Amino acid sequence: MIKEWQELTQLTQGKPFIVEKVRLEPDNIAIEGQFRLPPLARMEMEDQIFIAAFIHCHGSIKQMESIFGISYPTVKNRLNRLAGQLDFVKVDMSRSADNILDLLDRGDINVNEAIKRLRESKGEGDSTSEK
Repeated sequence: MIKEWQELTQLTQGKPFIVEKVRLEPDNIAIEGQFRLPPLARMEMEDQIFIAAFIHCHGSIKQMESIFGISYPTVKNRLNRLAGQLDFVKVDMSRSADNILDLLDRGDINVNEAIKRLRESKGEGDSTSEK
């Protein structure tokens, strides 16, 4: 009998665990080993639903307030708590700059757009006035 994912998260109650066997249903092939789940899969079901709703709402906190019947500060606090449980991928700025310059070289973007993207990739934001 196949059990739902939420049953596993309820059983483990947030404790770390390792999956040791995976079965590919269509082929009935079992793979054994030690597999660590990604951070999202390790979260409680309610948190997974909250994150899925946030993505579905395209990040609209106003829509999250409406869906869950909670206040703006409550949405922000919960997002901050959940973000603290996730490892974020660090972007290699030199690769990002190379990609922008490649787009410029191919003519996919103009010089102004390239400058804007380079500033954004360095965390300078949209600087419209010069100092």
